[in-house]
Amino acid sequence: MTQTRDILPYGMQLTPMQVPEVVPQAAVRGAKQSSEQSVLALKSPLADTSDCYLIAYPGEPCELLVQLENRGSYPLRLEILVDGDFPSDWYRIGTEGEELPPLGKMEAVLYFQVPADFFESQEFGKSGEPMILDYQSRVYGYYTQQDPNSQIEGTRKLIEPRPFNLYVRPRSLYLDFLPEIYREVDFIGRLLKIFEQAFEPDVEALNVLWAYLDPLLTPQAILPFLAHWVGWPLTKALTPNRQRYLIRQAMELYRWRGTKRGLRLYLHLFTDLPLDEHLPEKEKHICIEEVFGKGFVMGEANLGQGSIIGGGQPYHFMVTLRPDQNIPIDETLVRQIITQEKPAFCTYELYIQRLSFG
Repeated sequence: MTQTRDILPYGMQLTPMQVPEVVPQAAVRGAKQSSEQSVLALKSPLADTSDCYLIAYPGEPCELLVQLENRGSYPLRLEILVDGDFPSDWYRIGTEGEELPPLGKMEAVLYFQVPADFFESQEFGKSGEPMILDYQSRVYGYYTQQDPNSQIEGTRKLIEPRPFNLYVRPRSLYLDFLPEIYREVDFIGRLLKIFEQAFEPDVEALNVLWAYLDPLLTPQAILPFLAHWVGWPLTKALTPNRQRYLIRQAMELYRWRGTKRGLRLYLHLFTDLPLDEHLPEKEKHICIEEVFGKGFVMGEANLGQGSIIGGGQPYHFMVTLRPDQNIPIDETLVRQIITQEKPAFCTYELYIQRLSFG
């Protein structure tokens, strides 16, 4: 991967900074390319066969080190240029300066970065042109030798250019599933990338399928499907976020339907009032009191104290909501919930007591 030195006062050597995992093979530039076109391509001034090459993966930076050496006894003014058949915005040149002292050495770096959407944004798919994956390039070095004892500017000269090849290759995850001997074949990586682009979107969708089945994370468009899946009716009276919580707790609500616990949980999810499980019933924000009595029992009942004659209402309970002043409560919808969740033979009373702080 290195170039032999010449006997000129200026030396240049190219060294890739990344060790390639696979030795690249020339990719076919298109099935429609004729043999005559191939011969013309070989005669191109950039079509040199070079042992120095650089593999670029879209979206990942790679570097080519240019080592410069002044073998003469006079300082040199340097200029580094790159000429290749790839876009000029793919690379930039970083140098340590323009002056190279006698018998001195200096390094310049060619920074390459192929756009991350290289394979998706190619126009060949629309225009019918084949994709180009292999690029030829040369690094030109110009130097001006200046005699310190002379006021005359030296002649600008060109050192023999150093060719190198740039190979754009996709990274394939499927290579990890092959024996090591197959990973060293450049064509196999390009072939597997075709299958990866076809199947990987489905694999990624399966990896996050759990999120689509979670009402709190699923997209809004799938929410009606999840609601239908658990038999939960959607209503426009509730916000989408509130609907998500109710759908997620649907099975729990079904399990406790017709009970005091189930009604309290439903009202909690709807109104966002706390459950207050650590407080006595009468002090809770959602208070559900059942009215029990033995009725008139001879020898135990005292009229006017523990029992009355007439006016009793069996299977009756009272619901008291105690929201803060700034929490809105839709009484109509609350009554619909209670009617839906209570046993059909039960009756109830609803009270909404606003808590005031003063």
